[in-house]
Formats: sequence, C-alpha cells, structure tokens
Amino acid sequence: MGATIGTRIFTWLRGEEVGRDGQGNRYYRAKGGGRTHRDSLRKEQRWVIYDGEVEASRVPAEWHAWLHHTSDEIPPEGGPQRRPWQKDHKPNLTGTQEAYRPPGHTLQGGQRDKATGDYEPWTPN
Repeated sequence: MGATIGTRIFTWLRGEEVGRDGQGNRYYRAKGGGRTHRDSLRKEQRWVIYDGEVEASRVPAEWHAWLHHTSDEIPPEGGPQRRPWQKDHKPNLTGTQEAYRPPGHTLQGGQRDKATGDYEPWTPN
C-alpha cells in the first residue's frame, strides 16, 4: 500500500525526513523545522509514511510522542534502550485470523463453559 501520489509529492516538495523506525516507517516534518513563534498555538507539521500497510498501531511509542508534539526530541536511531520486561510490538489484529477470540466465541466453536450456579437470570413478574 503506502502513501498516495499526492502525499508523496507533498512530502517531496515540503518535507524533510527526520528519521526511521525499526519497521521502515519514515518520519517527516515541514522543511525548515519549527518556524512558529513559541507562544503560538500552531505547531510544526509532522507526518509518517508507512513502509507497507498503513496502520496507526505500527507507530512505536517514541515516534507517536514526537508526531503528536508530546516530545520535541527526535527518537534516537534504533529507538530508546529496551528494558528486559518490554515486549516486541504486535500490530492491531482485529479483523484478522489472529485476532483474540474468547472461549465461546462463534468462531471458536460457540460453546461456553456451563454456568457455575452463581448466575441467576432475570425473569419478569
């Protein structure tokens, strides 16, 4: 998939690449960086061009913070140092075969465990 021809032309004319993430996504800002006044509500324009499928959940947290002006620091090449407890990124799997389906889901056989006796259905008087 990737960017449309309009986005590619806009990026070529008005964007400067500031970095890439581990998935190959490229991050841009308006040429010349932030030229807005420090007291202005306007902020520099920032965007991403995905390498492959356009899916917002593919943007790592550090780049998400930069895109949304939570952080003005461009993430380091290769991303921040990872902690041992951090997991690898997993894209949003909703609508795919790998999506989570709890026991009893119609695509998982549709059979739930029997009620344990703590459930009392409502009945009208």
